[in-house]
Amino acid sequence: MAKYKESEKGQGLFLAVNLNEQLLFGTYEHTLNKLIDKKIDLSIFDKKYKNDLTGALAINPKILLKITLYCYSLGVISSRKMAKMCENNIVLKALAEDTEPHYTTISNFISGMSGEIEKVFSEVLMICNEMKLIRGKMFAIDGCRLPSNASKEMSGTKEELSEKYEKIKKVCREIVKKHRNNDRIGKVEKESEKRKLKKLEKRADKILEFIETHEDRKGARGEKIKSNITDNESAKIKGPHGVIQGYNGIAVADDKNQVIVAANAYGTVAEGKYFKEMLEGTEKNMRKLQGKENPLEGKIILGDNAYFSEDNLQEAKKKGLEAIIPDEQFRNRDEKMKEGKRRKGKERFDARHFIYIEKDNSYKCPNGKILSFRSRVKLNSNEGNKYESKATDCAGCPYAEKCFQPGKSKKKYRTLYIPISRYEENLSQKMREKIDKPKYKKLYSNRLKIIEPVFANITYCKGITRFTLRSQRKVKIQWMLYCIVHNIGKYNKAERKKYAV
Repeated sequence: MAKYKESEKGQGLFLAVNLNEQLLFGTYEHTLNKLIDKKIDLSIFDKKYKNDLTGALAINPKILLKITLYCYSLGVISSRKMAKMCENNIVLKALAEDTEPHYTTISNFISGMSGEIEKVFSEVLMICNEMKLIRGKMFAIDGCRLPSNASKEMSGTKEELSEKYEKIKKVCREIVKKHRNNDRIGKVEKESEKRKLKKLEKRADKILEFIETHEDRKGARGEKIKSNITDNESAKIKGPHGVIQGYNGIAVADDKNQVIVAANAYGTVAEGKYFKEMLEGTEKNMRKLQGKENPLEGKIILGDNAYFSEDNLQEAKKKGLEAIIPDEQFRNRDEKMKEGKRRKGKERFDARHFIYIEKDNSYKCPNGKILSFRSRVKLNSNEGNKYESKATDCAGCPYAEKCFQPGKSKKKYRTLYIPISRYEENLSQKMREKIDKPKYKKLYSNRLKIIEPVFANITYCKGITRFTLRSQRKVKIQWMLYCIVHNIGKYNKAERKKYAV
């Protein structure tokens, strides 16, 4: 019969633990500890504490920042879980210098960093630049759509929310009626039924209060869009896995090591309208790194077709940037691309396929028919001219498949919208022609390998798949913290490589 050593489950242990020895060289936590202790200037936090004469002693913000960034690097984004880890995780105890802050202290520190987060982000960028991780010649911009701390079911226009309110109140009335009948026959009500009624009444009151105190949100075209009662700055966003209630975290990454040089978060799917703001953030940070007045001059920025617009191309040109941003029909025209092959022959005719006749202010279509001027229209805050063909001209046209989208339009005539440019140079048309050339196709192909690994690292590798804070201001803080975690990881990797034997 087998024999085993005896064990003692109740034996008390007294272990000699040196906290500094828990931070091994080459690990993320060692790099994080070194950067925050010795290289990152956190004096900006001092002005928040007014306890120099009276009041309790505060936990050092460098400790709270270490706790936050280390936990985020492990995919732990709950302040309660962070506080628990400070009690039982030996590595975190070493980073926290054996302090055990309450979860509300951690939560308040993170959500209150709106005036300091840009400074911390900039400091980390400076350190990455010292390690020569940033080339500053080519950048890529894109957005990462993540769910917010808000429910999709609490979204809608005021009209839709009013209908939801009436439905909830109807259910409440039916429950109350049922309760009265039970009282009459002497049947004891279940506690679960009482809790359900209380919960529904609370939800109805919340919806009514929102309806009375808020106006409908407006979209880019001035149309009504859905509000959200829990976090009205978040939005319903269509992502790769369906529609989410969330935010779009936008980042600009450098091509050399995918270091993020600018970041922000917005509650919208229309990320293209923030292109100018992201460029300004990139320019500001690169100016600090390079010491040049115009650090983006002569550089390249890559973006997908969500950023394609005349205004964005003109803004890039103002800053001396060469923007490589394809139009929506780019993939359809490229037969070598997988998606292009699948949709071969389905390219719709656009303005390039129509010939302008100045004499009559009209256009001739590829079939030789005339589209006459109809009216001046406004689309997406831009003005343009609308041209239309005759239904009789379009009947039986051999190019109908390239002019109409089957099943999507009941119109039997072709309309053509020609925007009136506010600029002397039409960069949109030039981009359409330029992006089809092999040289620019090759340049644009760099976009995927620059920006997509950034989002893969944050979401898949780090396990950060949502935002826990509410409001755009706080979500911006959390998104920038995620980006800082990514950048410190790049520094850690470079440091290990530098000192590898």
